[in-house]
Amino acid sequence: MKKLFLLMLMVAAFANVSAQTKKVSVLGDSYSTFIGIIPSNYSTFYPNDRNDVKEVEQTWWSLYTKAKGYTLEKNDSWGGTTICGTGYGRMDSSRSNFISRVDSLGNPDIIFVFGGTNDAWANSPVGEYQYSDWTKDDCKNFRPALACLIDMLKKRYSTATICCILNSELREPINESMREICNHYQVKLVELHDIEKQNGHPSISGMKSICEQLIEAGM
Repeated sequence: MKKLFLLMLMVAAFANVSAQTKKVSVLGDSYSTFIGIIPSNYSTFYPNDRNDVKEVEQTWWSLYTKAKGYTLEKNDSWGGTTICGTGYGRMDSSRSNFISRVDSLGNPDIIFVFGGTNDAWANSPVGEYQYSDWTKDDCKNFRPALACLIDMLKKRYSTATICCILNSELREPINESMREICNHYQVKLVELHDIEKQNGHPSISGMKSICEQLIEAGM
């Protein structure tokens, strides 16, 4: 009887651990890339000779999943991509933007949307707040595109927790828009601060800070 009781305790403990293990997907840009992890046809930044992040274990999402005991479901991060459909040089980026990749996240429990950096750097048009009836032309502007993206994610992954991550040192219209739209959809927004960067991208120290700030924010 004692052996049976111990076996039952072990099974219960294993079941509890399994229940707590969550699957994490990332929809991002170069900040979340790593060669061999993202799709092979995507542009990547990491590893890079001008940045000290050399191992996948040093990325913010790897540090986060390890710290929380979670698993990575999908990392669909593409370097240089914008949330909206207007990229660098006012080029149409609708085929690679965040909206175009909504269906590529697997079956996650948590989705991190880490974007807006390229929209800011490319000086993509901000546009007006719009929460329905989006067209392709609407989504060439940041505000309608972000709203459309979150709406699509909430409908496509109805049981997942969605968290947007806002990079530090972006132009204020992007910051303000992220705050307003995330609040509208009641989606958590983590605003990063004091992120050390090399060549414009998080260093080892910066990656650790991102992970820590996500955990501190309750993610």
